Amino acid sequence: MKKGSKQTTSRRNKQTVASTTCKKLSIQPSEQMIKTCQRDFVQLFPLEVSLKVFSELDIQSLCNATMTCKSWNQTIENCDDLWKHHCLTVRAVCQREIDDDRGNGYSWKVTLLRNYWKSKVKYEWLSGKYSNIHSRVALPEKSMYPMDVDTWGEILEAELER
Repeated sequence: MKKGSKQTTSRRNKQTVASTTCKKLSIQPSEQMIKTCQRDFVQLFPLEVSLKVFSELDIQSLCNATMTCKSWNQTIENCDDLWKHHCLTVRAVCQREIDDDRGNGYSWKVTLLRNYWKSKVKYEWLSGKYSNIHSRVALPEKSMYPMDVDTWGEILEAELER
C-alpha cells in the first residue's frame, strides 16, 4: 500500500471516530468540529478523564499543557487539585513556606509557583552541594534565590552539622 493511501485511510478513520463520538452526543458534526475532536481530547472526553490525564503530568509538562490551547488552559486553571500533588512534593523541602502560603489562602497552584525554585535551591544547599565552595565566583548561577532569614538559618544549621 502506498504511503499516501495509509494517510488517507488514517484520516478517514479519525473522521469516522470523531463522527461516531459526535453522533453519540447527538450533535451534527461540522468539518471544524471533526478537526477539533481529533486534536482536543478535553472536549472529546468527560472532564474526569481529562483531569486524570493531566494529573499524570510532571510540573513542566502541566505548565506546557496550559499553553497548548484555550480548552486545556481553562481545564487546568479551573482545577486547583492538579497542582496539589506537586505542591506537596515541594513541601518535603519547604514545609514552613508551603504551610504559611496555604494558611494565607493561596491556591495550590500559586503556592507551588511561589515555592518551586526556592525548594530546588534550598534542597541543593541542605544536601551539601555547596559545602566546599570557597568564593562567590565558584557558585553556580542558580544557586541563589531570595529566601527569608529562617530558611538561611536552616541552611546554616545543616552546614554546621556537617
